Amino acid sequence: MRKSISVAFFSTVSTLMVLGIVLMGFSEWVLFKGYFAKDRYETLDQVVGVAERTAQYLVQEAALPEGDELEALSTKLEIIGESAEAYLFFTDNDGNVMLASNPDMLNDAVVDIDFRTSANAAPDPDGGERYHLFSDLDGTLTEKSYIAVMRLVDSQSYPSGWLFLCSSGEQLAEFKQQFWSNFLLSSCVMLLCASVLTKVLMHKLTDPLQKVTDAAQRFGGGDLSVRVEGVEGEGEVADLARTFNTMAENIQMNDNSRGQFMGNIAHELRTPMTTIKGFIDGILDGTIPPEMQNHYLQLVSEETGRLARLIQNMLDLSKLESGEYQVNARMFNIWETLTGVALSAEQRINDGMIDIDGLTMDEKVLVYADPDLIHQVAYNLLDNAIKFTPAGGTIRFSVEKLGPEVEISIWNSGQGISPEALPYVFQRFYKEDRSRGLHARGAGLGLNICKVLVNLSGGQIRVESQQGEWCKFVFTLPTQPPNPGEMKRLPDESGRPGAVEDPASMKPVN
Repeated sequence: MRKSISVAFFSTVSTLMVLGIVLMGFSEWVLFKGYFAKDRYETLDQVVGVAERTAQYLVQEAALPEGDELEALSTKLEIIGESAEAYLFFTDNDGNVMLASNPDMLNDAVVDIDFRTSANAAPDPDGGERYHLFSDLDGTLTEKSYIAVMRLVDSQSYPSGWLFLCSSGEQLAEFKQQFWSNFLLSSCVMLLCASVLTKVLMHKLTDPLQKVTDAAQRFGGGDLSVRVEGVEGEGEVADLARTFNTMAENIQMNDNSRGQFMGNIAHELRTPMTTIKGFIDGILDGTIPPEMQNHYLQLVSEETGRLARLIQNMLDLSKLESGEYQVNARMFNIWETLTGVALSAEQRINDGMIDIDGLTMDEKVLVYADPDLIHQVAYNLLDNAIKFTPAGGTIRFSVEKLGPEVEISIWNSGQGISPEALPYVFQRFYKEDRSRGLHARGAGLGLNICKVLVNLSGGQIRVESQQGEWCKFVFTLPTQPPNPGEMKRLPDESGRPGAVEDPASMKPVN
């Protein structure tokens, strides 16, 4: 059977409270009972000294007085008993009752003096034996009583009898009944108040938890827009609600990005596939004449290459962000990388009649990064610049050392990027064709890959542009190795900092 938090908490609190009340009740009862007995025994002991002289007279005479003397002695014993709210009697050595202040309290005229086995010995200033016990002396008394017993001795210190001073135990019975009645009533009131208070507190605790539970169930059912509402303040529950809302926001954002990502992939794949299918079908059904087939097959080859590049870029991004690439950073000259990238694109630069400015082999600027990753960054940025630099335009390279970093920039003349598009150029599949001239080649992954690679290398990348005149991409790289264990932060789908990766934990690309 499922037990809710409120039921489990209430059951636990109730059990602990009942156990605590029972323990407190019994401990108080033992304390009160001991205090009550101590008070009675002390009162009886104070009267023993007065009664002892009368008892010694009786045992020494070995006979009871008669007439007025007996009446006077009885009156004296009654006064002594009343003063202590008790009654007393005397016995000889054999336990035979010689005189009692209240004979009605005795069932028998003979006392079993073997009471010492169940009595507590008490010190006697006269050196005699004295005992305390709560008993009816095996039925000799009509009720259980607090009894102070003293051993009497004659002038030669021989045992001569016993003095019994008794106080009724009825007061204890009445006190016991009243105590437990009051304790039971106060316990019930206390349990009732505690139950109401616990119910209120549990409602305040479980209501936000129930909201979180309901939201989690709806979220698990597919409603990614659900949020926990109405949970404010401080504490663990409020923190849980805020954490849930943050988690839901991130998951919904990632889901939206994934949906957009899949839509972009479908669009980028469908376009070349449609072109390829159209050309192949035209060749097969004779729509395209034989003399034009080689031309269209060349177009099919270009579209196939475009598909291959798109898939490769997607695989590269996936490996980088999943940590499957091991960064092999070392010190190297950044100018060698820039010069090598420019030389590899020399044919395209010449075909586009583009001027290259700023390249030099005379300078040496060292950076700490993975040369392969930075080569890919420089290649993508140069390829992007070549695409959008008009004939007769210029591409300019620049390297500047700024303290612990080196700033590398690739500038190109041309149409530039609109201010509205600048914040989005590093997002996946983003293409703002109107701001980038007449060319619309590419899938919009190159700049996103650049951002991932630069960030993974410990640097930052940004773009500057003057629409209609120029565009410049700038990225930074460290000049020294980072601290051991320093974490690199990869951007997410939108280009913002995302998951933290440790380059030392990455696996090499196959």
